[in-house]
Order: sequence, then structure tokens, then C-alpha cells
Amino acid sequence: MVRPLADDPARFVDDALDGFVDLYADQVRRVPGGVVRATPAPASEVAVVVGGGSGHYPAFCGLVGPGYAHGAVVGNVFTSPSTADAVSVGAAAAGDAGVLLLTGNYAGDVMNFTLARDELRARGIPAEFLVVTDDVASAPVDEAHRRRGIAGDHVVFKVAGAAAAEGLSFDEVVAAARHANDRTRTLGVAFDGCTLPGADQPLFTVPEGTVGLGVGIHGEPGIGEMAACTASELAALLVERLLTEKPADAGPRVGVVLNGLGRTKYEELFVLWRAVRPLLDAAGLHAVQPDVGELVTSLDMSGCSLTLVWLDDDLERWWCAPAHTPAYRRGHVGSTGTTARVAAPSAAERTVEASATTTPSQDAARVLDPTDAAEAQVVVAALARVQELLTELEPELGRLDAVAGDGDHGRGMLRGASAAAEAAAAAADAGHGAVACLRDAGRAWADRAGGTSGVLWGAGIGAVAHALAARPVADPSARAAAAARAGVAAVVTLGGAQQGDKTMVDAAEPFAAAFEQAAGAGGTLAAAWDAAIEAARTAAQATADLRPRLGRARPLAERSVGTPDPGAVSFAAIVAAVRSTVVPEGEETP
Repeated sequence: MVRPLADDPARFVDDALDGFVDLYADQVRRVPGGVVRATPAPASEVAVVVGGGSGHYPAFCGLVGPGYAHGAVVGNVFTSPSTADAVSVGAAAAGDAGVLLLTGNYAGDVMNFTLARDELRARGIPAEFLVVTDDVASAPVDEAHRRRGIAGDHVVFKVAGAAAAEGLSFDEVVAAARHANDRTRTLGVAFDGCTLPGADQPLFTVPEGTVGLGVGIHGEPGIGEMAACTASELAALLVERLLTEKPADAGPRVGVVLNGLGRTKYEELFVLWRAVRPLLDAAGLHAVQPDVGELVTSLDMSGCSLTLVWLDDDLERWWCAPAHTPAYRRGHVGSTGTTARVAAPSAAERTVEASATTTPSQDAARVLDPTDAAEAQVVVAALARVQELLTELEPELGRLDAVAGDGDHGRGMLRGASAAAEAAAAAADAGHGAVACLRDAGRAWADRAGGTSGVLWGAGIGAVAHALAARPVADPSARAAAAARAGVAAVVTLGGAQQGDKTMVDAAEPFAAAFEQAAGAGGTLAAAWDAAIEAARTAAQATADLRPRLGRARPLAERSVGTPDPGAVSFAAIVAAVRSTVVPEGEETP
């Protein structure tokens, strides 16, 4: 196994982005959360902002330029960018005509970019958010809205960028992207898994003599396996499967993307294309300007995917339109956006830029009574303990997540907890109380962790802070129970998960219910905490028997059976760690 080249795995994305921006400083510039064009498009042009986790280059930052995207939001490896990142890039890219946000259909992206869309609208910027749903393996036709976005991202992003460059209105650009998505289908296969920076093992392996069928682009294994085959046999499989979903009104002209996932070399793709082309011809299809190469990768995964988009006159015009980006060129763009070379921001400038988004809350009184100061220190200590715990649990949580997901749960949780601990400590040092410390911690967790867990934990911690501020209760048990319920309610409302979906909610809901029951019965704070923790632990382990109904693990539901949900496991561990710092000495249960 070959590990990805890195200095510090925790800084892999930042380091890669620094190198990218330095190389292409004449075409892109860095902003908090990602990149935008070095030379802005006319203010009257609708801005197309694409994004998602890293590990997919050229997607997403390599596709920023005239005729394509106006900006790219860059998350951690296989992890959704945060809401704050999406807002930052969207606002930086937007002119007067509004901004269209585009991502693949993944829970973290949907949550964070939906919130970003709403924030941009609140700022007076017309904004819309659409997801790409091209992966035919991830859901049946009648549930196409649940499908993942994989290499079809390239088609939808390209069409939207061309429509925007053509000068269409905001509504017309949105309609063009939606139309392209409706007529795009992809199927992918893997010959071997990919390895996260710093990891000792790949996220999954493909058994000798087989091929993983229906893989995603986040290191997920395929939904099934088949015997290894020749290029011609693979071409027949891919083409025949995609042709079963040909739109009823489709004509004979198709855009084609034969995409390498990271380790399948161009010569291999050329061999495969040699077999694909006659199959399309035999089906009466004319391939229009096919793209063969790496467009949407999955780190170093060995594999490929085939995408077909059934073209009409408009889609063909946009598909063939010129584009000029660091990683993708088509035709001749009248103005490439080339300017004098601009130096990449220095490390000191990036530090100042980053710190501007993490200043302590200004909405809490700086003059605290001893009780407020003591509670602030409890919050700081609790989050520091959570950070220590997740440092220990990171490998195990990653292993659990890799069974049917992308294996980044431990790493993402640690990023979020570390940011939250730092933010709470900074707020306390600035003289703020417990509520402000929690608010800052929640914002930092969501902003730095990204992904599904990041936005959910950020919302939950923020709701706990709001409950503690809005509903002061003299009895410690009742106060803690009310805060726990508020935090869980926020997670359920934002994420939409219910008990039985195999998510963190399966541990969080029993935790809150047990806390309320114990507190309502007059139990001490320690007794209530212990009852709630036991309920969360029991429920987390019981998720091993469940089949996931939401998120990236859903298409691989059978693989997940027998393994507890990593989100539920981490929730139970975190609340136990918090209990060890928030229960006063002398109030331990017998």
C-alpha cells in the first residue's frame, strides 16, 4: 500500500490548496473557504459556485474559470465544507445577478449549502442550491432524488457555467442546471480502494479477482461485486446499464464522460473508450465531444465511471461551449481571465484572515459574577476533555465509518472538537460566560469540521447555549435535562433523522429522554447524567442491528448491519466525557 504524500495529514487540504493557488495565481485567488476567479466575471453574470470535500481533483477548485465555475468551496477530504465556507465563497463570487450553489447529493453538503443559500438570501444576494443525482447505482429510478452525485457533477457544473457565461437570467441558469441533472446518468466501478492522507490502510479493498460495482467518490465500496473482466466486457456492462435509463424523449446525441477515479491511467481509459465507442454507435447514439480523463476523482482509487447526458439543442450548445480553467479546457474563450501573476497570500496573511472568522462572541457581558466565571471554566474543561477523548477514539471511529462510508468520522469529529475547545477557551479568556463560550464553541465546531456531523454538532451545541440562556432553572438536573432536549431537538430538526435511521439520533434521543425522566423523578444531577449515559450507550450499540436509511451509508445498508453507527457511538462517548467535568465534586452517584 502506498500512502498519499503529505507533511502533516491534518493540514493536507490547506497545504494542497496553498500549492494550487500559487501555481494558478493568474487564474484563481484564495478566499476563506475556497477559491474564486482571479479576474471576476461581469457583475451582470450569474455566479456558479461548486463545491464539496477535497480528494476529487480536478473537482472542485480545478474547475474555476471562464465558461465554467466562478468559485469553488473546498472542504476537508471527503467532508462537506462548512456553512460559513460556502457563504464566504458564494458572497465573494457573486455579482449583481445572484449565485447558484451546486454540489453532489450528500447529507453534509445538503445541510451546509442549504443554510448557506439562506444566509446569502438574508444578505440580499439572490441564491439557489441544487444537487447532482446522477449515480444510478445508489437508488432506483423511482427514488432518483436520493441518488448520489458522482462524475455527473462535471456535466451539470459545465452546463450551468456555460449558461451563465451566455448571459442568461438567474432563473434560466438554475433551470439549465436542473435540466442537465435530469438527463445525466453515471455508473462507476472500482478495482481497488483509496487511502486517506495519514492512514495505514485503504478505506476498503476489492477481493482478488473481482470488481466493485456501483462505487461512490468518497471512498465508499461498491454496492456489489462481480468477476474481474476485460475492457470490452466492462464497456458492455457500463453502456448497457446506462441505456436502460435513457429518457423517453431522448434524441440520438449524447455527451459522454469516461472518468478515471485517481489511479486508473489514461492509457487504460483510452483502451476502455475504444470499446465504449462502438457500443454507443450500435445503439444509434452519437457521442458529442466526449471527455476522457480525470474529472471527478476519489484520491488514489483505482477505478472508473461512465457518464451519459442525453442532449437537446440547448444542452449540446452548453456542453460544447468554451471553457478555460486550471484543469479543464474546451474551445477558445474570448478572454481567459489571465492577468498579471498575483502572489499567493503569505502564511501571516492567511492566519489573520482565518482569525477574523473566529473572534469570541460580543453578545455576552464581560463583567461576570463568580458563578458565571466558574461555569465558563466548566465548559472549557468539558470541551478540552472531549478533545482528548476524540483524539483517542479517532482511529476506531474512522474504522466504524469506513464499513459503509468514507471513514472520516473520527477525523472530522476531532477537527470540530478541537476548534470548539479553542473557541470556548478564547471566549472565557475574553471574559465571557458559559453561554457565550458554548455559542462560540458551536459555531467553531460547525465551521471547522464541516460535513454532516459538523453542522449537526454545531447546531446542537448552539441550541444548548440558547436553552441555558433563555430558560434558567434553579434545579441543576432540570436545567441540564432542558438543555439536552433542546440540543437533540435542534439536531433532529436540521438533519431530519428519526430513531431507527441509524444515525446519532438513535443515541441522542434516548439520552435526552432518560435525562428528562430522571430529572423529573427528582434525581440528582449525577444520577440523571448516569441514567442518560447508560441509555445512550445501550442505544448506540443497538444500532449495529439497524440498516441505515439516510446518508452515505444508505446505498451500502447491508454492509452496515453488524456494525454500530459511528455517530451514535461518538455521541455516547462524548456525553460521558462531558459528565466527568460538569458534575460537581461530592455529587457522584454511590
